[in-house]
Amino acid sequence: MIKQTDILFLHPKQLLALFSRKFPALVALAKENNRAETFGAQLKSYIQNHPNHGSKPAQSILTLLQNNNTTIHELSTEEDLRINTITLLWEWLRGGANNTITSDFILELYHQFAFLYNPDFQKPTAKKVAAWMKRWNSGLSPRIVQGREENKERIIRLLMARIENRQAGKYVFPEGATYLAKFNLVEQWWNDYNFHLAMAARKPSDLNMLLNNTLSDETMALLKEARKKGIPTFATPYYLSLLNTSEEGYNDLAIRNYVIYSKELVETFGDIVAWEREDQVEPGKPNVAGWLLPNTKNIHRRYPDVAILIPDSVGRACGGLCASCQRMYDFQRQNLNFDLEKLKPKATWNQKLRSLMKYYEEDSQLRDILITGGDALMSQNKTLKNLLDAIYKMAVRKRKANLKRPNGKKYAEMQRIRLGTRLLAYLPMRVNDELVQILKDFKEKASAIGFKQFIIQTHFQSPLEITLESKRAIKKILSTGWTITNQLVFTVSASRRGHTAQLRRKLNKLGVICYYTFSVKGFQENYAVFAPNCRAIQKREEEKILGALTEEQEDAICDMFEQGDNVYKNVRAFMKEHKLPFLATDRDVLNLPGIGKSMTYRTIGITADGKRILCFEHDQNRQHSPVIDNMENVFIIENKSVAAYLRQLKEYGENPNNYSSIWYYTTGETERRFKLYEYPKYDFNTTNKLTHFKAQ
Repeated sequence: MIKQTDILFLHPKQLLALFSRKFPALVALAKENNRAETFGAQLKSYIQNHPNHGSKPAQSILTLLQNNNTTIHELSTEEDLRINTITLLWEWLRGGANNTITSDFILELYHQFAFLYNPDFQKPTAKKVAAWMKRWNSGLSPRIVQGREENKERIIRLLMARIENRQAGKYVFPEGATYLAKFNLVEQWWNDYNFHLAMAARKPSDLNMLLNNTLSDETMALLKEARKKGIPTFATPYYLSLLNTSEEGYNDLAIRNYVIYSKELVETFGDIVAWEREDQVEPGKPNVAGWLLPNTKNIHRRYPDVAILIPDSVGRACGGLCASCQRMYDFQRQNLNFDLEKLKPKATWNQKLRSLMKYYEEDSQLRDILITGGDALMSQNKTLKNLLDAIYKMAVRKRKANLKRPNGKKYAEMQRIRLGTRLLAYLPMRVNDELVQILKDFKEKASAIGFKQFIIQTHFQSPLEITLESKRAIKKILSTGWTITNQLVFTVSASRRGHTAQLRRKLNKLGVICYYTFSVKGFQENYAVFAPNCRAIQKREEEKILGALTEEQEDAICDMFEQGDNVYKNVRAFMKEHKLPFLATDRDVLNLPGIGKSMTYRTIGITADGKRILCFEHDQNRQHSPVIDNMENVFIIENKSVAAYLRQLKEYGENPNNYSSIWYYTTGETERRFKLYEYPKYDFNTTNKLTHFKAQ
């Protein structure tokens, strides 16, 4: 097969010459038929009689033929779309003047036929994957630790100058303090998470200053435009100290892209719509998944068994604004923001919280509560403790009410609690002794009333975010008996060969296991960070497979985490004993703009600009709202072509030849859920009745 570095930059005329040389029968077929319909019919016969007619590439081309000249409703844009892949191919092969056809469209079809003729390819060896993994350093590397210490010292000196102008507040210098005393005081404050929140960069100029004035004029202009459009700037001194500000050193793109906004995000901010349709709630009406909610802000629900709770607290903020945030829509409408003082709970919050707890208490199916935001750990300890106490009391009441219900009509009782936070990466000093005690106390008493799963659901994006500070925070949380799981957003920079495998390895060695790897949602604001879903499947089949577990190994891991003792050491020992580079416990999924996550799809068309049109089925591995029974498959146009993605990787310093098999992965299948993430079985039978539900 021709090298990607050679073919990605060919123009249409060169590609036509390539088609004629490689697939003369195909070109002849197009020229012999004066109608697209007869071309399609003969092409179908050609594929069915091809020596490799039973191959996956043959089936992929037949799927394109089957869906040619059909109309779908594309759900991300809510627009009808005519699929004419084969018709466009016919026109182009005949030399038709269709100016909408791009090289990316041609490249997609070229590779599909190339795989038809040669469906077998060599997957990378374990040794090769290991070499790719070694490219990505963690923040525990001595060289990187040293560089970041220098960053910290430089930033401290800048903050000292800023604090000199402060007249009041917690972080002011005593009158007459020496320069050394001031430096030591700021170094002490550095370990206080509130200090970082108070000193966070809120303007592009502050951001650039803390990054040693290394941002280009072009980037600064973009960030200033973002500020004008209302996109918040919020980055803590700690997190900015993790970025590389020297011309040499480590590649920090995976975390830098979380701080620096893309032009597509800036251009579309103000017009972003909620990707999750269930987040569009009207008072008194069910959401798209059929759930009736107590209000439009605090509870988000898609599935029968779990509902997200977003408290009216500082938990509506984050430790930083991730450029690819899935809730950018909520930042746009300022439902989430960084006005930390105004976000502190009002006197009416406790009354509102009782009403929200009543929703969980009186629901027949809810057994899982996910507290997020924003960020659950942005709430102050007092607020978080009050929230956990309210959840505990709700669970007690729900359990007590069940005593009066006969077997088979009992409501689901609370079994799982999760706190969604990115602060282990953004601001690990948030995990202080008081928080640790709150988590311990809740686990001890909640275990006695039926809670069995206690999870901190975090988000490390890169091994570079694993620092000495985050390592200490992880160990503290694990000492409480809570499990830490990681969710990764599969951005372009995170999708580079070996990156996710290395992140799993580094997290696993600290006792953290992985839960989800999310494809970036495909709206235009995320164009710069979107990696096509086929790259997720390629990564699964060629890299993640090295950490696949047998059923016995999976059971052993579950036992280890359920016991909760010495998880930090036991996971590391388990990997060494079984010669596993990492544990492949996460699932690759896309949050569909319908009512669920999935990676079960097939490519049914290619747009003229080379983007794949995917038909998704819902995840069959979990319970859904009954609304799904009346829903058709979900059709999505990816917002970037595979060719454009590969060119972007080249710009990032990657060799596109290492990704050449990506075109082969035209279908996907949702992985089954790792056993540890399944709900425990009750010792009674629950009702099938749904409360808080109304089909639209």
